[in-house]
Amino acid sequence: MGIKVLLVGCGNMGFAMLSGWLTSGRLASAEIGVVEPNDALRARAAEKGVKAASSVEGVADEAPQLVVFAVKPQVIRGVAAQYRAFAARGATFLSVAAGTPIAIFEEVLGRDVAIVRCMPNTPAAIGKGMMVVFPNPRVHRETSEFINGLLSASGEVATIDDEALMDAVTAVSGSGPAYLFHFIECLTAAAEQVGLPSETAKKLALQTVYGAACLARDSGEEPGRLREQVTSPNGTTAAALSVLMGQDRLKTLVAEAVEAARKRSVELGR
Repeated sequence: MGIKVLLVGCGNMGFAMLSGWLTSGRLASAEIGVVEPNDALRARAAEKGVKAASSVEGVADEAPQLVVFAVKPQVIRGVAAQYRAFAARGATFLSVAAGTPIAIFEEVLGRDVAIVRCMPNTPAAIGKGMMVVFPNPRVHRETSEFINGLLSASGEVATIDDEALMDAVTAVSGSGPAYLFHFIECLTAAAEQVGLPSETAKKLALQTVYGAACLARDSGEEPGRLREQVTSPNGTTAAALSVLMGQDRLKTLVAEAVEAARKRSVELGR
């Protein structure tokens, strides 16, 4: 029996996806092939028991149902062109290359090819990611369900019905982890400024953000309601929120940041 899924590129994101498929039991090692030219990265993949090749020639006889591109956007056009033969055999293609529209793949692989574009984010590396997908009209429903199942091994999955929204997705969940990382940096620095030792400040900031995110996700309450529950009238939290929420200061700043990221995504996709 040949491989079912061919993973092209096994760097950080590719290896995280591979590990998730195997750990979750969604695929067996015999069902996966990997193409990775880097010796160390290919050896790491091979240790998982999958078939690993240095180039497409090493898997030329295979007929996978799904080919997954997990390579840098700068090289995606040249890499995709090497897999036209799999398109002729009826494979569906999934790309996690940021900012690369489906039109590029249709141009390289053919207009009649089934293609799914996915925007993941970095927490996918620990199974806590947000993956947003857009399938072109040639992707069958059963195939979409299969792909979403694979992606769910890396976190949550959402589908959009307008590819143009990928720029907004990039600005929110794609770039979003960096916004939170910076907030943690800022909260840590503020904690130090009010006298807390550096290690304690970092621990408080990290665990507070982590715990609040888990509570927001698991409690079933709206974030605004949770905020109200923490905020006693004329208390310490109210004093802080009067700074953050006064004149919609934080709301405006976040909206401006997201819009800047969205505009840049549009520019990079041209």
